Amino acid sequence: MSTTVSLTEKSMEMPDPSDKVAAAVADQETQMPPADSLHGWLVVLGNFFILMMLVGVTNSFGVYLEVYSLHVFPDTPSSTLSWIGSLQFGMMCVFGVAAGVLVERYPSQLVVAVGGVFTGASLLIASACRSPVGLILTQGVMFGVSGSMLLIPAMSLPGQWMEKYRALGTGISIAGGSLGGLWLSFASRSMVSSIGWEWALRITGLLIVAISVCFSPLMKKRIHLARREKIIDFSALRNINFVVLFISTLLAAGGYFMPYYFMSSYAVVVLKEPSAWSANIAAILNSGSVVGRIATGLLADRIGALNALVITAFISSFAVLVVWLPFKSLGALIAAALLFGFASGSLVSLVPVVTANMFGIKRLPSIMGLIFFAYAIGTFISSPVGGVLLDKYGHGTNFSSLIIYNGVFFSTATALFIVLRMLLNTSILAKV
Repeated sequence: MSTTVSLTEKSMEMPDPSDKVAAAVADQETQMPPADSLHGWLVVLGNFFILMMLVGVTNSFGVYLEVYSLHVFPDTPSSTLSWIGSLQFGMMCVFGVAAGVLVERYPSQLVVAVGGVFTGASLLIASACRSPVGLILTQGVMFGVSGSMLLIPAMSLPGQWMEKYRALGTGISIAGGSLGGLWLSFASRSMVSSIGWEWALRITGLLIVAISVCFSPLMKKRIHLARREKIIDFSALRNINFVVLFISTLLAAGGYFMPYYFMSSYAVVVLKEPSAWSANIAAILNSGSVVGRIATGLLADRIGALNALVITAFISSFAVLVVWLPFKSLGALIAAALLFGFASGSLVSLVPVVTANMFGIKRLPSIMGLIFFAYAIGTFISSPVGGVLLDKYGHGTNFSSLIIYNGVFFSTATALFIVLRMLLNTSILAKV
């Protein structure tokens, strides 16, 4: 009888295989470099420049969309051409899970260098395409798949190297994408006007290769985790808090790219401004985002990442529905672009921080796999559908249905972020 009890007790004390990652982290605690160190800030610096090119290209796609729609492929529906930009970020998210596995199993510096070469090559190949389908496959799909090898290390490494300044470090890293969108908007417009869209793509592709390879040595992992038992942690779907986070992230992602893709065309088509304003509006969006991502990082470290996310989601909704929709003037469009750019960047910088705070660093890699699917789904159902609304109900010139569609995404996401905030803590003054 005692033997049976002893065996039972021993079986109860057997370690759970799911704790292997935590054990691996514990074993390395005495060996890993200190958090918030100089190397941590060098990682942030490397992320900043790599995302400057990767996200900058995505955020400045509105310039190319305007050129493709009005000059290169005028007979192709906007809904078709907008798939190029949607697939850029969407495929990064879909293949983000696979890229995360590569980062776990191989040196992150190597993953970044290889990803940079293929991402740049996608634009070089796109420059030789003469059909929308070719651009969708190269500038869209290939760019996104290769870009996942840059995006995933850039989003995960600051969380490893930063503890006290995690939200700020992530915000500074991702602000590089907004700065890239700012100067790339002007640079792309200038290059398209002077040497053509083909050479604009070639030069941008070569810059991506050069910057990714140069800064890849800084992209070093602080924690070398054991291989995950679960590539994606589907058990999180049984957690009501995660379900609310997933749906709200999906909706916010759905609303994120539409202003970046369509505000530039709106300035030219609706307001009858010169073509140069397509680049100006893209630059205004990204300049607001540069400041906003750093500011929301500082705010999140002070009041809590989820509290900051609620505030910025509300401001994004306000910018779309209250400023952009009712007023057909250049001043209103500039104000909407500044407000939206400032607030909307928190979707990319704060959602990973909220996820880490809710589920811990140990579960973050497998949980983020689901979050990336939310990003991807939101991206795929936003701009392409918005383009259909513009073509079918707006006849290519009335953007009202598209703007309302955009606003519904962000306002619903705001409501769900508030629900999540109250599920986690009902105290209004609590840091969450």
